[in-house]
Amino acid sequence: MTSPSGEQVLERRGARRGKAKLSPMGMFFREFLKHPVMVGSIIPSSNKLIGHMLSRTDWDNTKLFVEYGPGVGTFTQAILDRMGPDATYIAIDTNEEFISYLADRFHDPRFVPVHGSATDVRQIIADRGHDHADYVLSGLPFSTLPPGVGPKIAIETHAALRVGGAFLVYQFNPKCRDFMALAFDRIDHAFEPINIPPAQLYWGWKD
Repeated sequence: MTSPSGEQVLERRGARRGKAKLSPMGMFFREFLKHPVMVGSIIPSSNKLIGHMLSRTDWDNTKLFVEYGPGVGTFTQAILDRMGPDATYIAIDTNEEFISYLADRFHDPRFVPVHGSATDVRQIIADRGHDHADYVLSGLPFSTLPPGVGPKIAIETHAALRVGGAFLVYQFNPKCRDFMALAFDRIDHAFEPINIPPAQLYWGWKD
């Protein structure tokens, strides 16, 4: 007799709970089991990484903040807490399960979860009445994306940003800098050891 997979265990627990929903960690783990290449890590980012990654954002002058691959919303509340009352936060994910989960979890009118691709960022923000984004955050695993997708995301992100804005990227593989360098001339770098696994942090500025 074979042992049940992690995903089957979570589904059985969910069935026993009736209408009870998975916790953020449970949801994250379930989707990692389904799509390990796209989710990238089995554990959400640490609070230390979140604070470090967002530390260079000029929140007073942020009207539109965009995130690629928000997952279960690890960064979401931290971003909402820092944003002004008239700002908008668009979260884009190709995983429809994550988008539905975010819509149920966060009810802030400034938050707009979108099922779509980061390669379509300009169209997505235009459809919601914006000319550009001030900052774009991404934890997408660039090194495992299909061929051509990483470079396109970098180029489309640069085009979507206002002058003075930045592309905020956290990764476990430093090769992602090569993708960013296709569109961004100035890239700042830092390392965050208090995360599992430790992460590389990049800020690509649109000068």
